[in-house]
This record gives sequence, C-alpha cells and structure tokens, in this order.
Amino acid sequence: MTRVRAMISIAAALLLVACDGRKEGTYQGYAEGEYVRVGPIDGGLIDAIPVKRGDRVADGALLFQLEQTSEVAAQTQAAAQLAEARSTYQNLLKGLRAPELEQIAASRASAAATLKKAELDFSRTQQLHADGNASKAALDTARAARDAAAASVRELDAKLVTGKLAARQDQIDAAEAAVQAAQAALDQANWRLARREGHAPQAGTVEDVYFRVGEFASAAQPIVSVLPPENIKVRFFVPEPELGRVHVGDKVTLTCDDCPTGLTGHIRFISTQAEFTPPVIYSEQSQSKLVYMAEAWPDAKPEAFHPGQPVRVALQAAE
Repeated sequence: MTRVRAMISIAAALLLVACDGRKEGTYQGYAEGEYVRVGPIDGGLIDAIPVKRGDRVADGALLFQLEQTSEVAAQTQAAAQLAEARSTYQNLLKGLRAPELEQIAASRASAAATLKKAELDFSRTQQLHADGNASKAALDTARAARDAAAASVRELDAKLVTGKLAARQDQIDAAEAAVQAAQAALDQANWRLARREGHAPQAGTVEDVYFRVGEFASAAQPIVSVLPPENIKVRFFVPEPELGRVHVGDKVTLTCDDCPTGLTGHIRFISTQAEFTPPVIYSEQSQSKLVYMAEAWPDAKPEAFHPGQPVRVALQAAE
C-alpha cells in the first residue's frame, strides 16, 4: 500500500511539474521514508511480537523475540564452565587449605617423636654393641630405623613448605588461559541469546510487521519495519532547464496540507540520471520534458511529513 501511494505521488508530482502554471523555483514532490528493517541473525520460531503497526517505540524497545531454549542452555553451560575455570585458577594461586596444613603438621610431629625414639634406641644399641652385648645386625637395624625416621621428618618439613606455595607458573598460566577461553565462550553465548531478540535501533514508528507469533523467520529476514523520524525526506523533481539553479546544500521551504508553517530543509542529493515523464501521464505538454529527482531533508519536525504525502518545495534565495 505504501508503494502504491508513493507511485501515485510520483505521478502527481511529475504531472504538476509539467504544468505551465508552475512558478519557477518551486517544485512538487512527496515525502519518503528510509525504513529500518529489523530481523534475527539466526532463524527460529517467533515467540512474541509485542508491537503492532502504528506503534511509536523508543530506542531499544523490544520488537520481537524468538524461541531461545537452546541458547539459554548454552549460556548456562558456558557460565558453569567459566565458574569452574575461575575456581581452578584461584586454587592454583593459593597453597593448601589450613586443615590440610594442620594434618601435615600433625604427621610431622608424630614423625619427630618416632625419630626421637629411634635415636634413643640407636644410642642404646650402639653402647650395647660396644660392650659386646648386641650384635652388629642389631646395631644396623637401629641405625636404619633412625635414618628412616629422620627422612620422614624431612619429607614432612618439605610438604609444609610446598603446601604454603602456589602452583608452578606454567600451571597458573594454563589455568588463566582456560578462564579467558571460558569467558569468551560465555560472551558468545550471551551474544547468541541477545540476538534472539530484536530491538529498535532508533526511536520511531512501527511501519509494518511481516510475521505473526508461531511462524518461522529465517536468518536476516526482517520481522518488523521501523521508520525513525530523522529518516524522513522529501523527493521532488526538477525540470532539465532549471537544473543549473538547484545545488546540493541549498535551503528550501517545505509546505504541505495541514503541516506546520515555516518548515525548511536542505538539499542533500540530486540525481545525475534524467527521467522522462512516465507514459501513464504523457500529454502533448509533458511528453518531451526531462526531470531530475532531488532529495531534501527537513531541518526540524520531520514527523510532520508522512511517506507518500504531496509536498511543495520552494528554493530560498541565497543569503
């Protein structure tokens, strides 16, 4: 319907351009909009469309939501993996827990007591051997028991020192890399989940809704079309003999039925391609006329114009 209105407006504009009664420097045109069509990055079933045609929406307003069971599950999994990676990394930065260190200390105290007894036994056996009351084998056994007890104490001393230290640097680096990878996976999962929703990139009016809840939308297929006010412009047509007086940057006055007075704009674009008056409106006066399409953008209150609405454009004298 919008396209039909635009075609009618173009035909009317060109017809009026061809009329001999037009004042030089004034042109007929029509309002046009550059629509923002919002769609999903991945396809899916549509769960919700909370807007309808004609609604005014704010910047960031929810336009649609797709089914997101898989994406929510992926996000939960990625969050759990990140928590696990962070826990492993933090654990490697610290030594053993206090209860574990206390257990080693208790074992070390027991080993120290065993060493003290082994030293006393070795000393007595050594004296008995010197007096001829203990064999060489008994002396060797006592010495071995003393040495074993001493080694056990040294081992537990080393465990106490090591237990207070962090892991090796290469282990810490690997754990840190795992945290970064898990964070990236979560970021991607969050992004995928966020893209299951479509939000208005700018404030504007909902021009069209192409789907209904329960239908399947393919990737990058528009679901809702929004027209921000700043995307409204005026197209008009300049006869070839007057093209030299129209320039990009020129200020123009814009008037239309029931529009506020004093609306102005600036020309941003002039086509380099000439157009003939369409055959549908050929007449003896217009069939040989060439026109050039130009575009002017309102300086203020662009919402005063509606796509397809006829607009009169008048050049302003240079200051």
